[in-house]
Amino acid sequence: MGAPCVLASLGASDPEPRKHHLNGPRHDRTSAAAFAKVAESYERSRPGYPPELVSWVAGRLGIGPGATVADVAAGTGKLTRELVQTGARVIAVEPLAEMREQLEAVLPGIDARAGTAEQLPLEDGSVDAITVAAAMHWFDIDRAVAEFIRVLKPGGAIAVLGPGRDLDQPLQRAVQDAIGEYLPEWSEIAGWREGIARNGRFRLAETNEVPFEQMLDAQGLAERIGTISYIARLPDEEREVVLASVRALGERQPQTPFPFRYRMGATILRQTPSQY
Repeated sequence: MGAPCVLASLGASDPEPRKHHLNGPRHDRTSAAAFAKVAESYERSRPGYPPELVSWVAGRLGIGPGATVADVAAGTGKLTRELVQTGARVIAVEPLAEMREQLEAVLPGIDARAGTAEQLPLEDGSVDAITVAAAMHWFDIDRAVAEFIRVLKPGGAIAVLGPGRDLDQPLQRAVQDAIGEYLPEWSEIAGWREGIARNGRFRLAETNEVPFEQMLDAQGLAERIGTISYIARLPDEEREVVLASVRALGERQPQTPFPFRYRMGATILRQTPSQY
């Protein structure tokens, strides 16, 4: 398990940082709709979450038998399936039908509900904890926080997780150079933290980071990058040109499969005392 730190260097839920390109698009929450086009690829090519990081989160939030956790913006269930293993009751909330279809195929019988962070399909005070994996930057923070407060039991907390891409790896840097102009500024993707601080109803209490490697071949690398919403939303011809350049980077690796490295992060948000 990685040692807890003050702030994860590639923070949770900020999976696609852009460091070098200054003229890319502004962060646009409507881009999340592009995941509907790539739901099957998302399930095949996105990494899961390391058990040691999930265990750390579960311990901090009391997720286990007898507890109820809402996995908000659950996607295809990359985190949901790990939460189920804790023995907790898990409710997966996901707005896109295409993503829920993949989730339900992986986890038959899961309690999967259509809904958003800003309008949760949950009763007041009904959950012990909330998890958000690779999605916090898609939320209207003030509206989402109001819903989190509504559905959490007194003292309930939130864990925000994300597969931060490790730009210390040469392959990751090369991929970033190939796609960076299509991605928003890092400060915009990470802006949810400022939103939480400004809102004042939760505080960033603790973080942890775990190194992780996903083994891919050239086609798998291209498919993985194709699931980034800002790439998925491109016109078909332009997207194929971008992904061809990524595929070529994979083909130049000295071995196949090759590692694609991440820093898997988790941040615990606890309610400020005035909220309970």
